[in-house]
Amino acid sequence: MAASFRNIIVVGGSYVGVATTQGLANLLPSTHRVLLIEPHSHFHHLFAFPRFAIVPAYEHKAFIPYSGTFAEAPNPYRHHVVQARVSQLHKDRVVLDRDWQGLREIPYDYLVMATGTRLRAPGTMQNDEKPLSVKYLQGYQQRIKDAKSVAIVGGGAVGVQMATDLKEIYPEKEIMLVHSREQLMPVYHSKLSDIIKARCHELGVKLILGSRVNIPADDFQQTASPGKPITISLENGTTLSADVVIPATGQTPNTQFLHTLPPSSPNSLINPANGFVRVRPTLQLQDPGYPHVFAVGDVADSGAHKAARPGAAQAQVVAKNILALVEGREAVDTIEVSPAAIHLTLGLTKNLIFRNPDPSKGETEPTIVPREDGKRDMGIHGVWTRRGVKVQGEADYHL
Repeated sequence: MAASFRNIIVVGGSYVGVATTQGLANLLPSTHRVLLIEPHSHFHHLFAFPRFAIVPAYEHKAFIPYSGTFAEAPNPYRHHVVQARVSQLHKDRVVLDRDWQGLREIPYDYLVMATGTRLRAPGTMQNDEKPLSVKYLQGYQQRIKDAKSVAIVGGGAVGVQMATDLKEIYPEKEIMLVHSREQLMPVYHSKLSDIIKARCHELGVKLILGSRVNIPADDFQQTASPGKPITISLENGTTLSADVVIPATGQTPNTQFLHTLPPSSPNSLINPANGFVRVRPTLQLQDPGYPHVFAVGDVADSGAHKAARPGAAQAQVVAKNILALVEGREAVDTIEVSPAAIHLTLGLTKNLIFRNPDPSKGETEPTIVPREDGKRDMGIHGVWTRRGVKVQGEADYHL
């Protein structure tokens, strides 16, 4: 009976949350089940959002059913994806914002926070259901198409990718990339910034660097009106104008449901300097009162670069440690923090793999692998396959 299962809950169904869920489902004994709690109706392929907010015809393919999540697990019907949002987290149970199988509260033995961070739209969708998110991206595409000028605020990966895509797809439009520092993507070695600047010069993207934008509370979404450009104010006193402004700055940790989990001491749960969840190298919460609760991926203050690849490695550490605890052993697996790396698109076909030098290996120069094998749809079919969903025809992408 389902009631006899002991629950291991994973909160958050993005890349790292799903990887953690699958790792656990493949390792756990038959006495336990995994419940992946996620408010979205479909897996959100976030890496495609910047491209699909510009390029039409593919937007519905960025939302993939969760039906293949447990396809490779032994006895996959034991585990479940629960479409709900965790509104409260307690030491032994979670409270949902809606009923699931007649329950609003679900007890757990172990819990993994994989809630990640929130980006500004269109980096993050505003709706949980696929049809509404598809409609949002279609509307965004039309705004871009109708505009004569576009300003992207923020020189991180999303801003750089959207700027280069926009200028390649719409060479006649004025495209501006505005960033508060002289170095773009400052998490990485300065040579990446040099490469991006050269690519922007090649395409004709106008770079406006070295002064922070005064971002209004509405993220420029309500200040626009038909036929009237939006004014952008910079802290150095200058102003710019554009028909569309795309905010691509910062990320906010999704920790809002932690307010019901009392800390053992001040600041033992959340690092006040950055808002991320404090963890041990085992990814258990640093707070000694919660050795059975873990945080993984972008929401964790682990010291690791916040990206899907290191997050996937962290997912395996968590799965092994929870198995150890289930079996009465200690959690001893720890994460390795590697230099920051990224696979960055610089237009429809140009892309590169970039990795910061590793001082522990005596490296002083970054690793740079330029490529020109990009696809307009970003190889989305392969993403569906890797998510365990078999596509027999175009209609399946609308599931």
